[in-house]
Amino acid sequence: MSIEFLQRLLTSPGPSSREAAPARVWRAEAETFADNVWTDVRGNSFAVLNGGIPRILLAGHIDEIGVIVSYIDDDGFLYFAGIGGWDPQVLVGQRVRLLGKQGDVIGVIGKKAIHLMKPEEKDKASKIEDLWIDLGVRNKAEALELVQVGTVGVLDAPLYKMPNGRVVSRSIDNRIGAYTVLEALRLLAKERPSATVAAVATSQEEITFAGAHTAAFSFEPQAAIVVDVTHATDYPGGDKKLRGESKLGSGPALACGSVNSPVVFDMLTTVAGREGIPYTVKVNPAYSGTDGDVIHYSRAGVATGVVSIPNRYMHSPNEMIEMQDVEHAARLIAAFVRELTAETDFIPR
Repeated sequence: MSIEFLQRLLTSPGPSSREAAPARVWRAEAETFADNVWTDVRGNSFAVLNGGIPRILLAGHIDEIGVIVSYIDDDGFLYFAGIGGWDPQVLVGQRVRLLGKQGDVIGVIGKKAIHLMKPEEKDKASKIEDLWIDLGVRNKAEALELVQVGTVGVLDAPLYKMPNGRVVSRSIDNRIGAYTVLEALRLLAKERPSATVAAVATSQEEITFAGAHTAAFSFEPQAAIVVDVTHATDYPGGDKKLRGESKLGSGPALACGSVNSPVVFDMLTTVAGREGIPYTVKVNPAYSGTDGDVIHYSRAGVATGVVSIPNRYMHSPNEMIEMQDVEHAARLIAAFVRELTAETDFIPR
């Protein structure tokens, strides 16, 4: 697996609805081994290995949470809304990279300093409407040379390598899913399956699931594997009773229940056991919170499985994963696809 490719993918700003930059990186890598590579009107990127029946979709969303400028005051301070689910406490004091008119623009997310707060203010949680972005400009005219209402951005946080094969970065949710499905396709390109397989870097998962919905409709798969992140529970206060046992390094988490096909789940666990790939099980009593929630009911229905990478500190500038889990997930998906033939029956019986 290429850390260099992953670093380029993670550091390319691409909040939901503006995923073009990381999508270009993903497609350029896919073109080195896939039979066909293209993008569509919703911003999904496809990489396909041509084969026969069944048709298999491997989906990982490439968008990330971000911010969008909603107002610029006379002094040039930017007010903004969140794109996707933010804990506003995470935003305070962060640097932000905006996709400006002439290129990237760096700003700082500001808040009243603690020294200036009244006692009753100190105990209150920050809200996005209490924050602003400071570009270092003197006035609105200078700000408008760089950005405009509607300009989007992400937190400016690079990838760092950590001990034990771990990495931290923003946008791991869910560039790591888009990365994993492409790495699985790379493995399949070396030992081709009989199936036709599409890896898809889907758009807008954090806000609408629109990309996955249209990708599944257009590709018409019989089965799909969705790769996303899941909350690791191996940190102080991690609730294992609610979320199960999910450690960095414990392998991918295989979801069961709700949108997940019991046929696909059983096949994944069987293949993992045979291949010696570690995994944990994650329950989805009602929904998965992933692209699987719309893929599974596309057209006449798609037998869907969700494979997740344990992730600490989700929706922050320093999400942490262990690369061994990513490698195991890619190997498992490739081995699963190689099992499939035209006679494979995905109907629960």
